[in-house]
Formats: sequence, C-alpha cells, structure tokens
Amino acid sequence: MGSADTLLAAGITVFERGWLSANNILLQGDGPTALVDSGYASHAAQTVALVEHTLAGQALDLLLNTHLHSDHCGGNAALSRQYPGLQVLIPPGQAEAVQQWDEDALTYRPTGQHCPRFTAHGILRPGTQIRLGSSLWDIHGAKGHAPHSIVLHQAEHRLLISADALWQNGFGVVFPELEGVAAFEEVAETLDLIEALAPTTIIPGHGAVFQDTKPALSRARTRLEQFARAPDKHHRYGMKVLIKFRLLEWQRIERDALQHWAANTPYLRASMPEHPEDAIRWLDDMLAELERSGALERQDTTIINR
Repeated sequence: MGSADTLLAAGITVFERGWLSANNILLQGDGPTALVDSGYASHAAQTVALVEHTLAGQALDLLLNTHLHSDHCGGNAALSRQYPGLQVLIPPGQAEAVQQWDEDALTYRPTGQHCPRFTAHGILRPGTQIRLGSSLWDIHGAKGHAPHSIVLHQAEHRLLISADALWQNGFGVVFPELEGVAAFEEVAETLDLIEALAPTTIIPGHGAVFQDTKPALSRARTRLEQFARAPDKHHRYGMKVLIKFRLLEWQRIERDALQHWAANTPYLRASMPEHPEDAIRWLDDMLAELERSGALERQDTTIINR
C-alpha cells in the first residue's frame, strides 16, 4: 500500500508547508478531529483557511504540538480563536513556561522568532496513547532536536509523525547543542527508536511524506556522525539556519537591518565576536556561505531570499 493509500485509510490529510511553517497533519474519523502542529505565526491565516476548507463546517477538537518551536505552534492562537473549545495539547516540560508565557524559556526571544501567546490544556505524555480520528496513536519522547519533543506512532498503519526528529534528508538543528548542552547522543537514541518502531510511512515536520525509512535513517546517522566529530560545524550550521529562517519571513531586508537583528538576537550575538568590526565580518561570512549554497542573493545592500 502506497503512502497516499495509507494516509487515506487512516483518515489523514497532510498540508505540506514551506520551510517557514511546519507541516500540518489533520486526522479525522469516528473519534476526535485533531490537527498536529500549526505552522508559523505569519502563516496563521493560511493555516486556518486550510483547516476550515477541509473540515467544511465540522469542529476541530484537538490541536497537538510535537514541540514548541515557533514554526510548529505559531498558529495555535489563531486556531483557538477560530474553534472555541479547542483543546491544545503540548509535550511535557514546558507547561509552566507556556502558562507564564516565558519567551526566554520557550526560546522565542533567544532565536529572534515570534509566537502569539496561546493557552495549553493538557500534556502529551510519552508512554501513553491518544485517540485521534479513528485510530489510537502511541506517544514517544524524541529528545535531540528539542528537549521536550515527541513523535506519534500508529502501529496498525505503520505510520509515524516524526516532527523534526527525522526528515527524508536529515533532521532539525540540535538546539540544546547551540546552548552548550550535549544532545547528539539523544538524537542517536531517537533515531534508534524510529528504527525499532519500523514505520513504513513517515510524515515529517518539513518536506514530503516518504517511505524510504532505512535510507533516511542512514543519511541522518551519517549527518549526525559528521556533526558529532565537528560540533563547531553544527553550531555554524545552526546560526545559518536561524538567519535563513528569518529571511524566509522577511523575504528581503537591508544589510544594516539584518545586522541590527543579529546583534540583538541572543543565540546569534553569543556566537559573534565582541569587536563590532569583527562581528560585521562574521555576519558577512555567514551571508556569503548562504549565498554560495543558493539560499539567498545579495544585491548591493539588500539581502533577498531565494
């Protein structure tokens, strides 16, 4: 059975988004209608429109976040306004930060990103099951990319909602490592978990649904080994991802404005040399690398997303 047939049998609609917003997964059936992840704030209206169009007047009962990075929960507030009574469920470990809306603990301020405030109503506890649509899903902890991330596994259909723990060609930046907290081993443990679950269809947090699980795991492990051997390479990669993420939202920005943003974004500022001229050269080096990779274009003093 192909991935499209598998998703149809499981009552799943996948809204594949661009890299600014995580994919949204809608589950329907004879149980609660649920959405997994809600995209970035600047796409919230589009997220609501996609869900509304597909539900055609039906209610949305549950909204689950695999983790609380802004590209996965930025649409929570808009969906909660659209669907009164919507229950928002988050992984364990950050409930107090959400309740207090601590943007430092939630990493929105340190990464220079934005997430409208939302209310959480319950916890997705690893080791338990939850009914979504017509199926029971197992909740598994998936540390690495984020300390509190989870993945969802549906055993009957051999489906995995992998969030940023596994993409077809890698995995998400290991954010604890950017803060000096060892987490590459946790990435390896999560990859081992996915291998043990043996899903035949994977719905990643970004990119298309895929079925080549073993090759994807092999590519991810190779990438992880490279980062573990050269942590500075991973750190530099993480800084470029933060810059690219913001450029995806801005689309274009003046060079001086980008420098100001970087100097006032804690994750980036902590990586920049202290001397202003050296900091400018550091950012120019980052932009040059992103330009060579085709991620952006520089026209005079304007930085343009590509």
